[in-house]
Amino acid sequence: MKKLHLVSLGCNKNLVDSEVMLGKLKDYEIVHDASSADVLIVNTCGFIGSAKEESLQTIFSLHEQRKKGSLLVVSGCLSERYKEELTKELKEVDIFTGVGDYDKIDEIIRQRKSQFSPKTYLVNDEERIITGSTTHAYIKLSEGCNQTCSFCAIPGFKGKLLSRTLESIKKEVEHLVKNGFFDFSFISQDSSSFLRDQNEPEGLIKLIDIVEKIEGVKSARILYLYPTTTSNTLIQRIIDSSLFHNYFDMPIQHISDAMLKRMKRGALKNRIIEQLTLMRNAPDSFVRTSVIVGHPKESEEEFLELCDFLKTFDFDRVNIFAYSDEEDTLAYEMDGKIEPKIIEKRIKTLDKIIAKKHQKSLSKELNKDIIVITQEENSEHEFFIGARKLAWAPEIDGEILINDSEVKNPRLGKCYKVKITELAGDKLIGTITSVA
Repeated sequence: MKKLHLVSLGCNKNLVDSEVMLGKLKDYEIVHDASSADVLIVNTCGFIGSAKEESLQTIFSLHEQRKKGSLLVVSGCLSERYKEELTKELKEVDIFTGVGDYDKIDEIIRQRKSQFSPKTYLVNDEERIITGSTTHAYIKLSEGCNQTCSFCAIPGFKGKLLSRTLESIKKEVEHLVKNGFFDFSFISQDSSSFLRDQNEPEGLIKLIDIVEKIEGVKSARILYLYPTTTSNTLIQRIIDSSLFHNYFDMPIQHISDAMLKRMKRGALKNRIIEQLTLMRNAPDSFVRTSVIVGHPKESEEEFLELCDFLKTFDFDRVNIFAYSDEEDTLAYEMDGKIEPKIIEKRIKTLDKIIAKKHQKSLSKELNKDIIVITQEENSEHEFFIGARKLAWAPEIDGEILINDSEVKNPRLGKCYKVKITELAGDKLIGTITSVA
């Protein structure tokens, strides 16, 4: 049996596409040792500078490790975005493909020929091999994006919004439930625009209605809500759902009206605060966001306005991104670029604010009884069982350490009720009290 080594970089939307490739190459043995692989695939990210650098470093590293006669395949966003430059310059790579041919990867490898289809691939009925879990899966809702954010290059190489059908999603979730999965994260570039390309303004509400009726789904959350396409009605529907967690992931990117206009975000400060307040006031809510520091023309006063807002609003998690000057974006052509040392200083300021918010969020769990799912990958702490709160998204929201159990021989990948007894650094510690 031939051996396959695949590295999936970037976001979890990319991971879904990688899992489609694994499904098409299921006759291969998946190996962790790159030097033993007959085929090596890097599914790249080309979103911002740091991601592009990681993709290139991974390609070079795998080339150095590969055995004689093996195939090195580069797919994904970086390959699509810079196909002309990369196919000319990267002689180390045997096959290039972009974002349109994940479901044809077996044919591409068999033919040993690079291929770039003109349309972005959207997962449909293809069999995926889910990685990292036997209970949780990401479900991609759509591809592309109709937003025109000044800093984002995604629409340029992913195209306009293209939504899956509700029937396709329903079929995939039902198939995964039959195979033991019960926890789902619904994702896309702009999830709250789902089905707007099919003249349905509240596609996520229809999705919730359908998923709630699928027997066997125990836990669900929606990632990446966009302020201009997230209605109060949608927020309330999530709150009213008996299945979907009150988990709200809405990247705001900034809070200054002047900056939001420069960023071409659509929604301004008052509307964003209205949305976030509705989310925050929901029972047992979890509110996550992201912000960009150092966008062209960001003044010190506008940055301080962002600082003040992050100090006052109770976010549970905040991701901070340094502005990346990306060609083929509106911001790339703007003057008023911020010096890297100023961006670095501003990020350090925000890091301190966010660290306090994170601690406050974790402290709210102390002495509570919560539902967790034990992690299927071993925790780095050998004397603990790793877990996450069931409402949290995998990997990004943190780990809970279990140091005692009133249930004999707790199993991995199962749900338990846990009493949170301690906060050590950025880790909650608890005791399993019963099966959930």
